[in-house]
Amino acid sequence: MSQGQWYPPEWPDRIRALAAGELTAVTPRRAATVMLLRDRGPGAGGPEAGGSDARRPEARGPVVHMLRRRTSMAFAGGAYAYPGGGVDPRDDDRLIGWAGPPLEQWAGRLGVATVTEAQAVVCAAVRETFEEAGVLLAGPTATTVVGDTTGDDWEADREALVARDLSFAEFLDRRGLVLRSDLLGAWARWITPEFEPRRYDTWFFVAALPEGQRTRDVSTEADRTVWIAPAEAARRYDAGELLMMPPTVTTLRALAPYGTAAEALEAADVQDMTPVLAQARLEGDELVLTWPGHDEFTKHVPAAGGGGGRA
Repeated sequence: MSQGQWYPPEWPDRIRALAAGELTAVTPRRAATVMLLRDRGPGAGGPEAGGSDARRPEARGPVVHMLRRRTSMAFAGGAYAYPGGGVDPRDDDRLIGWAGPPLEQWAGRLGVATVTEAQAVVCAAVRETFEEAGVLLAGPTATTVVGDTTGDDWEADREALVARDLSFAEFLDRRGLVLRSDLLGAWARWITPEFEPRRYDTWFFVAALPEGQRTRDVSTEADRTVWIAPAEAARRYDAGELLMMPPTVTTLRALAPYGTAAEALEAADVQDMTPVLAQARLEGDELVLTWPGHDEFTKHVPAAGGGGGRA
């Protein structure tokens, strides 16, 4: 296991408690997160992209927007992640302006039972990108996207969304905007392990930074933001320099081969959306923690006492 993996010291005790029937699994909350990409010119490495040597593979192709969660955060404090957060139930059933694949198609792709749930998940992805990065995947028509969102009036609305004083559906309606679901691609789905006290059923999306917009360091949950090549971020995770959760580094590795943001967005249609849920089992004197299909995260923990073990 890489040194950069987020692994809370209380996990072994919680895994034992769950196996013994002493812990009841919390129902996961629906959530969405967005891997926001932008292209670079040839050789445009630079510090913000994670490297300055244009000859390195990670110095080419798109870069992804990431933020570092504040160490004071109860969930994954200090870990690098993408903009994202929980679904707002108010976005389930309100009629909104919609562009792109119909909700029935989205429901099938996301693996949810109803079109209202599909709408809420996609709304969460777009809303959280605006809340945490200042980027809005919406426009006045089905073929346009808003431009600069840095004005005081936009900031007031963004803050109202963060405070939940305003639902995203209300925000779109007030401004006469259409949600551009065609600018998003569903990439993966991960569910927080059953032994965690805070659990999320999270859909990962990919999107390209719209022309005319730029990201802003506005998230109250982050102490740093960066544009970085996916391969460079994964390399620094492997070196123990960047702390990340398993789904974050897995999606970074999956993004690394694509030469442009458009290529990655097009590839979203063929990504496996089967939910990934960690499993824990007893093998002799060890608890073995695994993420099916992702062997690099397998963790061996002594079955009794201590959280040392081996990776």
